[in-house]
Amino acid sequence: MKVFVLGGGKVGRALAKALAKAGDSVELRPARKGVPTTRIDADVIILAVRDRQLGPIAADLAGSGVVPRRAVVVHNAGALPAEVLAPLVPVCAGVAQMHPMISFASRTMFPTLARGHVHVKGSDKAERRARALAKRIGMTPRTFPKLDTVGYHAAAGLVANGAAALAAVGADLLVVAGVPRETAAKMLGPLLRSVAENVETLGFPEALTGPIRRGDPAAIEKQLAILQERLPHALPLFVAAGLAQLPLARAIGDAPPEGFDGIEKALLRASRRRSRSAH
Repeated sequence: MKVFVLGGGKVGRALAKALAKAGDSVELRPARKGVPTTRIDADVIILAVRDRQLGPIAADLAGSGVVPRRAVVVHNAGALPAEVLAPLVPVCAGVAQMHPMISFASRTMFPTLARGHVHVKGSDKAERRARALAKRIGMTPRTFPKLDTVGYHAAAGLVANGAAALAAVGADLLVVAGVPRETAAKMLGPLLRSVAENVETLGFPEALTGPIRRGDPAAIEKQLAILQERLPHALPLFVAAGLAQLPLARAIGDAPPEGFDGIEKALLRASRRRSRSAH
């Protein structure tokens, strides 16, 4: 298929590179150049732009006369349905949402797309072509007919950006523990990859590891003490993450209930102490 990507940011560049590598004919146009003035030669037009730009760009494209009737138009926004492209419906072969559940953080270093998932939802023809494109770059297309796109996007953001923020705090903790800062991220990257593999392969609750799964209150008490002494601003995050682990650990049942109860009490005590010291 011939593909036209409007948007030269992180997502647009990554998709364009992956599709070109898969053998598709790809034209990439930065959004700052605006809507093309000549007819687009493409079977699929991908709008890889910011959410707030989608409505105005869809309207501009619809009135420009450059969209070929044979083309479908898809967008990559996670929180917006295909309907944001409604102005294009009369002038193209169909519209759809095509959101890759992948973390794009750089315009020059692109993440691995293979084994990633893409939510595709829209008109029949647009869905078929979007699904075909996803498969060509090694991704798995998914369609959830009654998906709440805002909740879906919130889940993606929580995991992708929450994991990055959690790793940043973890790096701070490694530094106070004696690891050079330039080494911390290099150590945490492979750890995060192993977590991702466990989540993908084992699912929940089995992907959980560590002292909370083992029901070890003594280990958690020691960690809480280190945080309180050396990195107190990270203590609320550690407590919240620990409390979130407890239901998984209880479901696995690798320890007696009193072990998990002891961990919960230790976490809540630390949270109360932190709250009192803050006041």
